[in-house]
Amino acid sequence: MSAISAQDVNKLRTMTGAGMMDCKKALTEAEGDFEKAIEILRKKGQKVSASRSDRDAKEGSVFVKTSADSTEAFLIALNCETDFVAKNEEFQNLGKLIVETAFAKKPASKEALLAEAVGTLTVNDKITELVGKIGEKLEVSEYVHMKGEAVVPYIHAGSKLGVLVSLKGLPAGQAGVNGKDVTEAGKDVGMQIAAMNPVAVDEKGVDKTLIEKEMEIAKAQILAEGKPENMVEKIAQGKLNRFFKDNTLLPQIFVKDNSKTVAQYLDSVTKGLTVAEFKRVAIG
Repeated sequence: MSAISAQDVNKLRTMTGAGMMDCKKALTEAEGDFEKAIEILRKKGQKVSASRSDRDAKEGSVFVKTSADSTEAFLIALNCETDFVAKNEEFQNLGKLIVETAFAKKPASKEALLAEAVGTLTVNDKITELVGKIGEKLEVSEYVHMKGEAVVPYIHAGSKLGVLVSLKGLPAGQAGVNGKDVTEAGKDVGMQIAAMNPVAVDEKGVDKTLIEKEMEIAKAQILAEGKPENMVEKIAQGKLNRFFKDNTLLPQIFVKDNSKTVAQYLDSVTKGLTVAEFKRVAIG
């Protein structure tokens, strides 16, 4: 076999984005076969990925894609190990590619998203390729697909935190007409969710286990304060109601106008407007 030329190495580097020495080694091992060399480079990426599986990937970015009519949105969180890589152009391009794939294919789960084809590779293969190139653990930690009358995204500065808010109660047929106002309201509520991290839309959405835990804590506090036992249940219920007010979205004081709750703010934008659901995704 003839020696591997610098032109061949450069060609493989252009095709894959891998380092020069990695490309030369892969071509040498593949005896000049480009397809085999690409496979070797991908295998190297898989080995790197496996060897770094125990590393913490607490940096990264969130990426979002919304339909033109704002009735559907997709959000993914792509994690890495360092903020330096999170700001890397190739990392950012990969995140955009993944969320665009989610938008186009509408997979039912994160696992299905990772298995979706992107050209001749899968999303997971694309992640593995970049792992092999940069040497950091990368993973899609969150995948959210949300539908509604109006789904509004909010991405916090730095792209470390993202929120999707599904609004309901829009006047029939007026989603487009009132779209600007609803979008602004949705972003305001998204900012509220980012800042206050509510556990649910309202008390009806709070997990029963969490309610039981809060009641137990409240009762223990009341008894420790020496209150009469026959008053414990009533006082505990009052504490629970306060928990709902502080920790669920709609009854919270609106951060941009302390004279209103979130529910009152939305109703002032469009009568009957409220939140159907939300999802808050944070990196780290």
